[in-house]
Amino acid sequence: MTDESFKIAIFGLGHIGLPTAALFAKNGFNVVGIDINQNIVDKINSGISPIMEPGLDELVNEVVSSGNLRATNKASDAVKNSNVMVVIVPTPVDEKKCSDLSAVISACKMISDGLKKEDLVIIESTIPPGTCENVVIPILEESGLKSSLDFKVAYTPERALPYNTLYEMTHNARVIGGIDSQSSEKAVFLYEKITEGEVITVKDLITAEMVKLMENTYRDTNIALANEMAIVCESMGIDAIDAIKAANFHPRVNIHTPGPGVGGHCLSIDPYFIVEMAEEKGNPARLIKTARDVNEYMPYHVARIVEKTLKNVGKKLNNSMIGVLGVAYKGNVADARETPAEPLIRILSSEGAIVMAHDPHVDPQMIETMGAKPVTFEEALKCDCVVLITDHKEYYNITPKMIEKSVFVCTRPILDPEEFKNQGVIFKGVGRP
Repeated sequence: MTDESFKIAIFGLGHIGLPTAALFAKNGFNVVGIDINQNIVDKINSGISPIMEPGLDELVNEVVSSGNLRATNKASDAVKNSNVMVVIVPTPVDEKKCSDLSAVISACKMISDGLKKEDLVIIESTIPPGTCENVVIPILEESGLKSSLDFKVAYTPERALPYNTLYEMTHNARVIGGIDSQSSEKAVFLYEKITEGEVITVKDLITAEMVKLMENTYRDTNIALANEMAIVCESMGIDAIDAIKAANFHPRVNIHTPGPGVGGHCLSIDPYFIVEMAEEKGNPARLIKTARDVNEYMPYHVARIVEKTLKNVGKKLNNSMIGVLGVAYKGNVADARETPAEPLIRILSSEGAIVMAHDPHVDPQMIETMGAKPVTFEEALKCDCVVLITDHKEYYNITPKMIEKSVFVCTRPILDPEEFKNQGVIFKGVGRP
């Protein structure tokens, strides 16, 4: 195997697909990216990244200028001229919390139409365990070729955080599973070129599929424990944040930080893939499902905190102006996918509140789609109740004097409650009595 022997086609040029394509191109591979969005294709071919990610714009410009990366919406030509196809398309859940594999299926059908002997197909999209074997491979074999014998298949889950994606892709460990040893070896050769982290080979496809889901389910479950602890502590007049900090001094304890809920495209979705497959096998996955229920409940709990806090100053939620600070799912990113801010805004609005929201990173149009009015930072602080949802660095310097109506619900532990209470601000929060 040599670098020159691989020509790579990547399906999906989103938050993970584009950085992956750019890193392969940076390391000398000939890469073509496929996306159905013509605007994305045009921007990339102009050397512009359509995704806000530190360092990505410069990297895309470099590899497009060098000729190692180009984008297209013509999948058939890309497959015809490539021998490695990497699928990195979205896999959301539907209203029933079941996996929506339509984008993966569509990509695999396009690959099947042009699949050739000795081609390698790599799936990176997060999928329920068994998807490669039960969905991907049968579609690819519609080409008339046989997996393992004629073409190779591997699975490797991505591990990356928004706004730190390039560093994590080039330094985190990478897990790879293949349909056979040759599939794994080829995939390992490729990914060792773009990461300094350890490349770990597991024995089969389904194990690799499960690894990513385990990682995110572990985190989601730990957050759910923290959130439930916070709710219990609130009812008992205990500061959960202080208690968790003390508990974590134990060498075998690592309770996560409670908050308004769990967002993002991974933690809030991946556990459902395990629940779905477990239930198909007759196992209810009770703990995982309960953890999801707890975390999905948190926006409702925050709404009740807001209601009770307003009641303390003689106001009702109906017709009160609520200023929401932050709608991104986590601090210092523009990513609002599955953000807990959206259900909170909709709950408050449905109960008659007038919701205004500020976020220095998220497009105001996105705020409007959530049901809130985009406002300035100063305008949000003038509302009857200010609710901090996202721990953006811009909010770390909020002082008591800035809360004009003296009612503040802070769902992230980034500010000192005593400082606010000592200056007459009613300060409440998740886990804060």
